[in-house]
Amino acid sequence: MTMSDDDILVPPKSRSGSRSRTAEARGPIIDQEGHEIRPETLDQGFREFRFEFGKDNPFAGNPFGNLTREQRIARLEAIAKLLDVAFILPGTNIRYGIDGLIGLIPVIGDIITTAISLWLVREARALGAPWYISARMLGNVAVDGVVGIVPFVGDAFDVMFRANMRNVRLLRRWLDKQPRM
Repeated sequence: MTMSDDDILVPPKSRSGSRSRTAEARGPIIDQEGHEIRPETLDQGFREFRFEFGKDNPFAGNPFGNLTREQRIARLEAIAKLLDVAFILPGTNIRYGIDGLIGLIPVIGDIITTAISLWLVREARALGAPWYISARMLGNVAVDGVVGIVPFVGDAFDVMFRANMRNVRLLRRWLDKQPRM
């Protein structure tokens, strides 16, 4: 027996004649392989997906809270590559990233990508980058953001300037000069 479109789109009427907000299950619950699932076992299957933040340590279950220094640097490099050089223009050797694509949305796209770039600078500062490295990084972001606002010319500039890759390279050079701990 098939259901009509009205049964799918409109909730069934209750005995009192009003529409019911919560539909009751009609029949057994079946998994993807066609096996029946008992209702009492449903809650047990999702326990491994819960985040337990705990009262003592608010970051105990946070997957981003306890990263090592190298993991944070690798994350910054991955985000910079995604923003600036993730794709290749077919038939050419020109690389571009989502910074150039999102930048095609007038003003709002450039604000979004500038905010992400500023987050990269903040992370570099959290890694211990000195003020002069942070200032150069902010200068790269400012040039990218201001020129990026100009329609089409700014998008071409985003593809060629690659502010995020420059900033990660600045941070990596500074980190390589630091003594290992």
